[in-house]
Amino acid sequence: MKIEVHNNSGKVVDSIDIDNNVFDVELNPSVIRQAVLAELTNLRQGTHSTKNRSAVRGGGKKPFKQKGRGVARAGTIRSPLWKGGGVVFGPEPHGYSHKMPKKMSKLARKSVISKRIKDGEVVILDTIDIESKKTSNFISFLKDIKVNQKKTLILVDSFQENLVLASRNIRNVFIENARSVSVYDLLDSEIILIDKVGVKILSEVLA
Repeated sequence: MKIEVHNNSGKVVDSIDIDNNVFDVELNPSVIRQAVLAELTNLRQGTHSTKNRSAVRGGGKKPFKQKGRGVARAGTIRSPLWKGGGVVFGPEPHGYSHKMPKKMSKLARKSVISKRIKDGEVVILDTIDIESKKTSNFISFLKDIKVNQKKTLILVDSFQENLVLASRNIRNVFIENARSVSVYDLLDSEIILIDKVGVKILSEVLA
């Protein structure tokens, strides 16, 4: 399948052949859903914590004698029934890691990219080379390729200093490595910008 290649001014300057096994795959909503849920689950820190009766401070001494007061017996002031006591069955730190088969992860990314290409939401550039780290110049670049009003994901093979500095203050512009971009990132944008090197990397990683 052939796809047009634009320069930094937005003009079509070339066309390249892309791998149909990567960029022309049938949409698979079920696998995409599983991939997104796995990625969001793996983002959870799992640091929520409470203290049980053995972890709270104090309570080593029996607060009063067992009998004679006419009240319920008590062995510690840190019982869950008392103010300042431990928490019963509270949350404890634990991991939320969820592994997904590599084939399913690849299929999900291929499926999303293929759908975005069919919908005309992927712009392939000859190169993504920002000569200046000025934000104003980068905004002009986005205007030239007519994506300045859209949430944009830029896929690169390496994080260039000028590109990172010029785009970091612009809302709704995100830069990700083409090798490790997630399904969620591919979905959470209106336009995907990628250069010819990035297309080659995706073909190698997802083939």
